[in-house]
This record gives sequence, structure tokens and C-alpha cells, in this order.
Amino acid sequence: MKSERNAVIVKTSIFGIVANILLSGFKAVIGWFSHSIAITLDAVNNLTDAVSSIITMIAAHISGKDPDKKHPFGHGRTEYIATLAIGTIIAYAGFSAGVESIKNIIHPKTPEYKNVMFIVLGVAVAVKVFLALFFINRGKKVNSDSLTASGKDAFSDVLISVGTIVAAVVYMIFHISLEAYLGVLISIFIVKAGVEILIETISKILGEGTDVELVKKIKKTIVEHEGVMGAYDLVFNNYGQDIYVGSVHIEVVDTMTANEIDMLTRHITKDILEEYNIFLSAIGIYAHTTTNQEVIKLREDVSHIAVEHEYVNQVHGFYADTKAKEMRFDMVISFDAPSRAELYEHVIGDLKKKYPDYEISASMDSDFNEI
Repeated sequence: MKSERNAVIVKTSIFGIVANILLSGFKAVIGWFSHSIAITLDAVNNLTDAVSSIITMIAAHISGKDPDKKHPFGHGRTEYIATLAIGTIIAYAGFSAGVESIKNIIHPKTPEYKNVMFIVLGVAVAVKVFLALFFINRGKKVNSDSLTASGKDAFSDVLISVGTIVAAVVYMIFHISLEAYLGVLISIFIVKAGVEILIETISKILGEGTDVELVKKIKKTIVEHEGVMGAYDLVFNNYGQDIYVGSVHIEVVDTMTANEIDMLTRHITKDILEEYNIFLSAIGIYAHTTTNQEVIKLREDVSHIAVEHEYVNQVHGFYADTKAKEMRFDMVISFDAPSRAELYEHVIGDLKKKYPDYEISASMDSDFNEI
């Protein structure tokens, strides 16, 4: 599966490299003979696209390497680094285009437009639109941020070429040169596209919450296993595109044996890996009391008191020893709470008033996949 994905990325990148080098050559020749700064910059921009494709191809090769002692979770995050590089190239290309355009405003040059230029630029626009759609389509198909980023970069090139054509038409009809001004405007859009790619990729590297719908599906799959009464604290660590290692707590009836729990967790791990390609490295266990009516009533009352407070989403993992007067549980508090620490103390205070004889030990928990 991984090798097929990398093959798609490499083939797409090679296609992009060849197409961009050819386009760059044609535009460089036209830019030289027409004295057009916009076309020359467009040629340089096509070269940066070829470089982006080379980076993507190298990243695909590295990310496909097997895990080793130094990187036991593989090399999948290499693709994020590649996407950062591509975003930087896009932003720099836009910035450079803006600088050159400003220079051309201060020291204007008279362009010489010819009919062949329109033909070349028209073909370039068509090719770039195709490349953009092709890269974005392949990027979504194999879940590659670097391919998608290259596709967005190609759309930026379309803007440059269209702007150049518009400027040429205006100059030929009205003898007003807008090249440099359009260059500044287009460069702003290109820089914006590069910065957005950088922000999005950095956010993924820092660690984003997992897709909520996916979390719901995984929890549903886990709870469907006989003996599981609830799934909580589902956490994923991302080590590259489609490379996830996670952990979860499950609640099971207190009458299950260690052997039954062992078999259950093995089945869950196998099913989640096969269905979602996610490896659960750890499955914690909460025992759900079913035989002690006093504990059952206590659990219901504590849960009711806690969730009555706004921003308290849930109480789970409840354990109580009515003889030793101890209770333990996890309390999930929303990230939207003005002060999670203050709310936690407030809830614990209310519970201590209700149960003054009990030693209450509660963990302030988080739903890492909160909507």
C-alpha cells in the first residue's frame, strides 16, 4: 500500500518536472525577446515548480523507508518537511516577483509584444490548469500534502500568465503598461498561498485533533465488540500521512477475567488496524461495576452532579470503595471552559460537600478530539 502510494507520488512528480522545465524554457525565450519582466519571472517560477516536484519526489523516497532504531515509527514526517520547503519556495518566489515588479515600476521598461507570445502563454495557461488539477487530484487520492501544495502552486502560475496576457492586451490597445502593477498584485496572492501552506503544515507538525467523524467511527467499532461498555481517551499520534499510532481506554464489566480481557484487546487492535490502518499501541482498562448496587448508585449520582456544570462533558473510569470511602474517576472538561482549573476545583468542591466522608481523587481529562 505504502509502495503504491510512493510510486504515484514519484510518477506525478516526474511528470511535473518535465512539464515545468519545458514551460520554463519556452517562457524564458519569449521573455528575452519581448523584454517582458512578467514573462521572465513566470519562467523562473516554472523552474521553482520543477524544484518543488524534485523535493516531493525525494521526500516520497525517504518517507517510504522502513523504520529503524533511530526512527522506530518510520520516516513519514519527511513529507511534512517537504511541504514546508515547497511553501517556503512559493512564498519566496512571490516575494521576489513583487520586488522585481516594484523595481520595474520605478524604472519602467517598454515591452515588445508579439502574436507568438500570446500563443505560448495561452498554451502555458492550459497546461498549468491541467497540471494544477492533476496534482491536486493525485494529492487527494494518495493523501499527499506536498502534491496538493504543488497543485496550488500551479494555480498561482496560472494567475501570473493570465495577468501577463491581460497586461499585454491593455498595452496593445491603450498603450498603457500595467505589467509591473499586475506583478505586484499577483505576487501578493502568491505569497499568501505560500504562507497558508506553511501555516497549515506547521499546524499538523504541532499536532492537530483527529477528524471527529473518524473518531466516532473508531469508537463505534470498538464498542461493537462484545463486553465493551464504552471507549474513552482515544488519542492518535501522527507520524506522517496515514501513519497513526494510538491508544484508548475501554470500559468492561468487572466480572471479566484477565484472559477474556487479553483476547478482547487483541481483537480490537487487529480490527482497528485492518479497518482504519491505525495501530493501537495501548488499550487501558476501566472496570464497570455491575454487582455492587451502592457503587452503581454512587457512580450515577457523581456523574449527574459533575455534568450539571457547564463545560463538563463526561465522567468515566469510575471506581469506588465504599468501605474505605474512596472514589476515583476521570472528568472530561471542555477546552471551551474559561478556566478549566477553576471549574475542576468547583466541581470537586461540590462533590466534597455531598460526600464529606469520601476521599475524592479525580483526574481532569481532555477530549483530544473535541468538536
